[in-house]
Amino acid sequence: MSILPDFTSIRDIKYGEDPVLDAWLLHFMTANNLESIIDPVKNASPEQLRFMVVLDDNQVFAPCSDWQFNRLVTPGLESDLLDVYGFVWRSLVRLVRNHVSDRYQRRLILNLCRHKFKQALDSSIMIPLRLLKNMITIFLSRSGLDDPYRNRKELLFSRGKAFVESDFFRKAMESCPYPAPECECLAEMRFELDMIELERIFRLSSMPDQWSHVLFGEDYKPFANMYTRDEVDFTPVREVFHEKEGSLKILFIPDETGGFMADLLMVKSLLRQGHSVILSLKEGFWFDTPTYWDRESNPLLAEALKDALFISDERISKNDLLANLRENPFVIISDGTRERLNLIRCNVTFARAWKESDLIIAKGWGNRRRLIGNTHLFTRDIICFYRNLKGEFKLEFKAKSPEVNKFTEVGIAAKANEIIAEMQQARSERKAVMFYSAIVGSIPGQVDTAIKVLNTFVGHLRDRLADTYIINPAEHFEEGMDADDLMFMWEKVQRSGFITIWRFQTYADIEKSFELMGEKVPPAWAGKDSTYSTGCTKEMHIAQDVQKRHRELQIIGPGPDKFLRRREYGVGRFSDVVIES
Repeated sequence: MSILPDFTSIRDIKYGEDPVLDAWLLHFMTANNLESIIDPVKNASPEQLRFMVVLDDNQVFAPCSDWQFNRLVTPGLESDLLDVYGFVWRSLVRLVRNHVSDRYQRRLILNLCRHKFKQALDSSIMIPLRLLKNMITIFLSRSGLDDPYRNRKELLFSRGKAFVESDFFRKAMESCPYPAPECECLAEMRFELDMIELERIFRLSSMPDQWSHVLFGEDYKPFANMYTRDEVDFTPVREVFHEKEGSLKILFIPDETGGFMADLLMVKSLLRQGHSVILSLKEGFWFDTPTYWDRESNPLLAEALKDALFISDERISKNDLLANLRENPFVIISDGTRERLNLIRCNVTFARAWKESDLIIAKGWGNRRRLIGNTHLFTRDIICFYRNLKGEFKLEFKAKSPEVNKFTEVGIAAKANEIIAEMQQARSERKAVMFYSAIVGSIPGQVDTAIKVLNTFVGHLRDRLADTYIINPAEHFEEGMDADDLMFMWEKVQRSGFITIWRFQTYADIEKSFELMGEKVPPAWAGKDSTYSTGCTKEMHIAQDVQKRHRELQIIGPGPDKFLRRREYGVGRFSDVVIES
């Protein structure tokens, strides 16, 4: 008998309703090494996960399809789930036998993995591809190989390149559409041609992934027979590109190396249309999937990617990511994993790339299972194209949650410019401009109190200081903005050069606020000041930098030498990771 309630979607499962259910869910997450509390370094925090997935409080997310989650939580081992486990075992055995020549090591690896596999079958709670990833880790560490498919992928890429350069591909891409698209102006005609080009590349690039063995023979007749066979509704793609006028930021998640050269033509097409593209590759070996490091051993691939900007930082900040995109509209990142798309295991850079994107384009059946086959709603529109086991071309669209309010770089910059205009107006009226930096989220669970303290003290300052325009950060917060958005906005304001007084919150300020509110200082606030805040620490560094260019800037509050205790924001959080020991 299952301890889980009846459910039709993984979205129906929540923590906090039944301790027995919670215990089972935690058992499931820890068995799959996906619990952030147990391993916060490798697993995304709930806040980071919300960059990508729309989650209510206590809602459960698992990196698998609803079908698979249902099978894993159902007692017993259903035959269709057993088939998936069987596929996993055969993949591992084939890998070991083909790439480990030493008989002793081969037997050791297979027997060790057999123990892991039997353990997984007995519990039937482990996501099959998580099990495969763990067994591959054993294989890689014992064999000393970092990528057993390196030569195979080089050959696949070279054949894929030949496919792209073939007469068949050229004719498929360049032939005039019939009938000619109707339009009333050149802009409409240009848009129609762009959409036709995209659909053709979607179809063509998914072919080598489905029939990689054909590439080895350079016989493209199967491609010609399958290219136009399957009709799909391309309307969602057209609507996404038509509604979101202007330049889009697009996160592209590829599938296999055979079609990667055609994928790069799609990237080139998107760049020509004026969009920016973030290409996400694997950190390490996952069969035929291209990795971040493949270019180091593959000259053809290195040449194809020569114009891209590679970002190696796994925890890049919002400011740095956007700055890189302004420098180069085509950037390449690693998702930080060696497995099928797993949003819990992806690194901070991937999560931020997702958050800053306007559209996700994911290729391949595996990505489709994780994004379309999972009924959770996501924070961005998703286009997924692939070929099924019959070779039929499919294209699916999943709209972002209607609850999501995306703060774009342009929108945040506009808010910053509004504040800067007010500062400029105050300066023109010969008023002093004061920025007040204070604790907001650095004391967990005290955000509402912090805002009340901040508003009270700023009100007190406004009553006392004549001809002074005081900026209170709490007055410019909008629901849905996270620490990334706020720091990005405030840094533009702070570096504008219009601030004449930068005041940092002292403990005396906090005491005065509680006094004005008629309350005693709570224990959580005792002894605190702006040095306790990560945001204020970052702002002190900015203030010192601004002061070098604007010597008239006065910095009031705790000395700069006191702002050394905080490391970094928790990703997507207002509270901090840890105090330096």
